[in-house]
Amino acid sequence: MSRHRSSALLFALLAPVCALAQETAVRPAEPVTGAVTPTAPALQGAEVPVASTVAVTAARSSNRIDRQAYDVKSDAASTNDTVADTLNKVPSVAVDADGNVTLRGRSNVQILVDGKPSAMMQGENRAAALGAIPAADLDSVEVINNPGAQFGNEGGGGPIINLVMRRERTPGGFGAVNANVGPEGRANASSFGSYTTGRMSVQGGVYVRRDTRGSDGETNRDRIDPLTGAVASSTQRSSSETDTEAVGMNSSLTYNLGDKDVLSAKASFSANGSDGQSQERYRGLNADGSIDGDYLRSSVRDNDNRSYSLSGGLDHKGARPGEILKLDLRLSGNKGEADTRFASDYTVRPANSTAPRTHQNNLTETRVIDFTGDYELPGEKGVFKAGYKVAQNSNVFDTRFFNVDEATLAESLSNQRTNRFELDETTVALYGTYQLRLAEKWGLLGGLRTEYTDLDLNQVTTNVKANNHYFDAIPSAFLTYDLSDDTALRLSYAHRIRRPGAGDLNPFVVYRDETNVSSGNPDLMPTKTDSIELGLETKLGKVETNVRLYARRDSDLIQERRTFISDTVLLTTRENAGSSNSGGMEFTFSGRVTPSLTVNASGNLGYSEQSVLGNSQDDKRSATSLSGRARVSYQINPTNSLQLVLNAQGKTLFGEGYRQPTRSADLSYRRNLSQALSLVVNVNDVFDSQKTESITETDRLREYSIRRQEGRLVYVGLSYRFGSFGGAGGRRPDGPRGGPGGGPGFGPPGGGMGPGG
Repeated sequence: MSRHRSSALLFALLAPVCALAQETAVRPAEPVTGAVTPTAPALQGAEVPVASTVAVTAARSSNRIDRQAYDVKSDAASTNDTVADTLNKVPSVAVDADGNVTLRGRSNVQILVDGKPSAMMQGENRAAALGAIPAADLDSVEVINNPGAQFGNEGGGGPIINLVMRRERTPGGFGAVNANVGPEGRANASSFGSYTTGRMSVQGGVYVRRDTRGSDGETNRDRIDPLTGAVASSTQRSSSETDTEAVGMNSSLTYNLGDKDVLSAKASFSANGSDGQSQERYRGLNADGSIDGDYLRSSVRDNDNRSYSLSGGLDHKGARPGEILKLDLRLSGNKGEADTRFASDYTVRPANSTAPRTHQNNLTETRVIDFTGDYELPGEKGVFKAGYKVAQNSNVFDTRFFNVDEATLAESLSNQRTNRFELDETTVALYGTYQLRLAEKWGLLGGLRTEYTDLDLNQVTTNVKANNHYFDAIPSAFLTYDLSDDTALRLSYAHRIRRPGAGDLNPFVVYRDETNVSSGNPDLMPTKTDSIELGLETKLGKVETNVRLYARRDSDLIQERRTFISDTVLLTTRENAGSSNSGGMEFTFSGRVTPSLTVNASGNLGYSEQSVLGNSQDDKRSATSLSGRARVSYQINPTNSLQLVLNAQGKTLFGEGYRQPTRSADLSYRRNLSQALSLVVNVNDVFDSQKTESITETDRLREYSIRRQEGRLVYVGLSYRFGSFGGAGGRRPDGPRGGPGGGPGFGPPGGGMGPGG
């Protein structure tokens, strides 16, 4: 994707928004007749009421019976950040440099978009999407640690992070344009516009991002002979530089057919392209100290990733008060292609090494069709909900590997390293929940979900086909007790499963480099999880306070196991192995210390224990870690403000080892040049501290790996708002506001989500 082409596309995409700016700047908002109303949030009725306004003082409305919600618009850096940056500020959520997401140290996290699964948030596609979508497109982030019966098990089956996209319904038209520039050609821009008149509401946004990131790393590996104890060692040092460009758009239309029916349609598209170069220096020694490999390998990468999503919905109000039926049909897809050329300069050539020049092409395709129906009927004593889901998820993995003749540059296909794998997954689910008031202060929500899953696996290259299917019953329960008007206790339990992903099931051995290969396991079964949580929500003076105790047990864990398949090549595969237990305390505090100073802080003190893979003693490994985030906002005067965000992630375990703690800090300055125009300066990773350290310890392998990211970056940008943004309590369409609530950097949310299929 050329820079000239992306710049021209940005101009074309912004033109309609600029035209809307000129129109709305001179025309007053029309009165609304039969106006479209926002979609009713899930779990309304007998539960804790959700405020209909966006006043930042109403922080209690951000938490509901089954989730916590965080208003990301209150973060001053949202005009420059990506979704990945924003998630790193949500309590107990972490996103690493590779786009891997964890919640309370757990990696089996589902990410939904407006309460529904999307192809761009599954598998290897997710990292690219999180690193490209601007945070300005978000309305709020919802964290559901114990998902209820209305939520399926796609994409991990564990806790859920729901990205609630912006959906404005203010009468008239308004919008915002954000643009930022950084060093070495880094830049990003995004726009958002909304127009509501009569029965119809339309909105949309576009974005473009250009980024350059460098990294370097080192891996020290010891291969241990289990019989003699002899150790063969190797060292691998690497450096890389990657240029990335991304463009995207989203749009939605809502039309009120009358008093009882509302039609909606949404469409989105994104394209990401990256070009990169890297070098790796490898040196390996045998147990006697002799050299068994010494070479320098260079690679050139060209990656392209495209995603789309289309959806249509109908909301129908029944004859009884509060009765509603929702139908939703969604189609989403993703196609990613990674093309890499390798050149190796051998000083000492290892056994079984590849040709000096090679070429690898990886193609992945994902398509999701999702049809859901949800019915809600309030009664005298409670609220009954039921729904269904029919979904099909299709995946294709196509890997081609070529040896290149050094003299003629002719390519010959390597059959041993070429493979095509297809996976079709069909899911049918039914759920039912009932929510009632047991007494004046007691509330109960119980539910049961049943799912049938059918898997068809096709190893096209070897003409091997397989089928697997299973049935699951998934119960959940939520109990609330109101101690006072501003204090509540919440107890929840959920049983979940984590299905293996398409990449986990592909048995083909995929070549990564001279010393590392990987494969999946078609015999994997789902991981089973039982979790319980007790939370206290209260107000200490002016400080909103949430404290949660939680415990979780996972069995039949899907874990990575690494074994040597030759003297120098390490195979990483997956298997159901062992179990894990974890628990801890999570807390958030938010409030104004002085009229000018707002502090939002969160932390998680966690304990985890799990089986150690690759250990003949069947040992357990445990870790106690403290993670925390803090946001300090200072209003210097009515036009100038500062924000400091601190982030620390504690030690985390994986099957054969652990990762060391990490920490970072971000600084933002905002100056309102006028009512409509603001200057924003963002400093990412102030102390240049981004690094990832992993340690592996088994009977046959000891490994230390460190990876450092290019850290401190300074962005300078402008945020411009236009149209009728003075209504609705003075809400600005770009969103950043001061005020307590919701967690570090975030106030109460502006919207909710529907049932999660």
